[in-house]
Amino acid sequence: MCEANAYLYRNGKEDLILESVDLIEPQEAGTFLLKSIFGEQKIVHGKIKIMNLVDHKVIFEANA
Repeated sequence: MCEANAYLYRNGKEDLILESVDLIEPQEAGTFLLKSIFGEQKIVHGKIKIMNLVDHKVIFEANA
């Protein structure tokens, strides 16, 4: 499996946004559309802080 879990980094911790993400699509400036293998979708406002594909994690950071 190649999907990853998406997290939002805030207040020094990682909060889970969406599990089993298989598509991250840039939208308007500072916005990403995430889609999971289960058909769930979420919009994230921020930037990608780190992508650790070995650990199947994508961490976003909220825009300041």
